[in-house]
Amino acid sequence: MEINKKHFIQVFLTCLILVVICEFIGQRTIAIGKASIVLFPMLYAVIIGLIITPDLLGKKIKALKKVVGEKEINIAGEVVGIALVMLGIKYGTTVGPNIDKIIQAGPAFIAQEFGHILAPIVALPLALMFGMKREAVGATASISREPSLGVISEKYGINSPEGSGVLGTYLMGTVLGTIYFSVLGSISIYSGIHPYALGMACGVGSGSMMTAAAGSLSTMVPPEMADTILAYAATSNMMSSITGIIFLVFVSLPFTNFMYKILEPKFSRNKKTKEIKSTEGEC
Repeated sequence: MEINKKHFIQVFLTCLILVVICEFIGQRTIAIGKASIVLFPMLYAVIIGLIITPDLLGKKIKALKKVVGEKEINIAGEVVGIALVMLGIKYGTTVGPNIDKIIQAGPAFIAQEFGHILAPIVALPLALMFGMKREAVGATASISREPSLGVISEKYGINSPEGSGVLGTYLMGTVLGTIYFSVLGSISIYSGIHPYALGMACGVGSGSMMTAAAGSLSTMVPPEMADTILAYAATSNMMSSITGIIFLVFVSLPFTNFMYKILEPKFSRNKKTKEIKSTEGEC
């Protein structure tokens, strides 16, 4: 597949047009009773990007397929890897100026990183049950946001099965995650948990999800607590972004691979048994 400068120009021009359109639409908030849903430009970009692919709108509009074709999609996949390296540098440069905040944050912020272990424990068996293979490792090693996408793509490649798994979960999280977190932030105040603890829980390592959850939560508390909640959420999000990468590399991803080696043969054996029984029944 020959790729030339023309294809690169088409990719970057398409991205530029999408960014301008999505930023023009801007952030929108939809109130549903006491809850609220926050829609971000990233959500619009993902949806529009999916629609203009050759397999969807490209089938109907031939001219669009010439602009966004298979070659452009392959280039976009490689560009994602480069962009994620830049994102990793950004997270790294965040550590130095904020090292005092990280130390002062205390063990509570660090302890919440162990919540990432729940992803492979809960989600990995479900993924294998639905027939996923190595894709399940990428999809369930963590919550599959930008840091996870960078680690998985760097270790396995974005076009690998693991890369497909993390990218699929990332896209689903972008489309549904911000909506889910917006509603969760609004109704979590009725759980009886202290608002500051809820603010800390908003920082999961995703800027859009943190903003959605903390923004909706801050509207449900007394005004004097709102700024503190946003500060806790931002600090927690920074911690999750920075320490989350380290935790994913040294704890969560190895643990997911370990769980995969144990569980995958069992699910494959059960699937083969069902197929044999089904074949015998047909005979």
